[in-house]
Amino acid sequence: MNSMNGETLKERFAIITGGSRGLGKAIAGSLASAGATVGIVSRELSALNAAAEDIRRNGGQVIVFQTDVTDEEQVLRLERDVLAKFGRLDILVNNAGINLRKQLHDFSLTEWNYVLATNLTSAFLMCRSFVPHMRGRGYGRILNLTSIMSHVSIPGRTAYSASKAGLLGFTKALALELASDGITVVAISPGPFATEMNTAFIRDPEVSQTFVSRIPVGRWGAPADVGQLACYLCSPDAGFITGTDIIIDGGWTAQ
Repeated sequence: MNSMNGETLKERFAIITGGSRGLGKAIAGSLASAGATVGIVSRELSALNAAAEDIRRNGGQVIVFQTDVTDEEQVLRLERDVLAKFGRLDILVNNAGINLRKQLHDFSLTEWNYVLATNLTSAFLMCRSFVPHMRGRGYGRILNLTSIMSHVSIPGRTAYSASKAGLLGFTKALALELASDGITVVAISPGPFATEMNTAFIRDPEVSQTFVSRIPVGRWGAPADVGQLACYLCSPDAGFITGTDIIIDGGWTAQ
């Protein structure tokens, strides 16, 4: 039976890190459109409020949580705040991410650690806090936003690729730990998407065309593409999908 409709995630509670813009905002909007109450998490309160207003304008229910998910104490506070608001958590989307593009020898240790903390350690902190509250109900969804850079790479992406490959391994191990609880853990690996992270490339016609020429479908990905995929993976229909990675890249890695 196909349960994908506007009520698919009714009475479900979801948290999306990095939810104020880009793919995180698109995922939050899609889950809200399917009936979930969503909490969006980011360090920037103004961006959170703007994103929340967009979601509410489309009829969604949303709460903002200003949090730095690389900070252990702030994540523990977030855990308390979310439980106070929602009472439980059904869906966790670890989307917070950053990319510093430079050659390996130009990285400082501080920069390297910052990328790993944002892209990988934050997922550990979030899962450690919220997984215990998701167990015992027979349903749960954890989505980790990895990247095609966890499979292939290009120069200048050492820290980013390392963090995303680590997140993919984390996804597989956690899926095995939680399978008996009915909690699925799935990675989504986006390719080149038209988000704020790629604004500099998109605005440079020559660079943008270079990227587009490598995408078989001939365009940058739209954030809504990932939002709809996330919505399906969080639905009851996706209960047999776990411990794996879904690449959404317009054919980039098929070459």
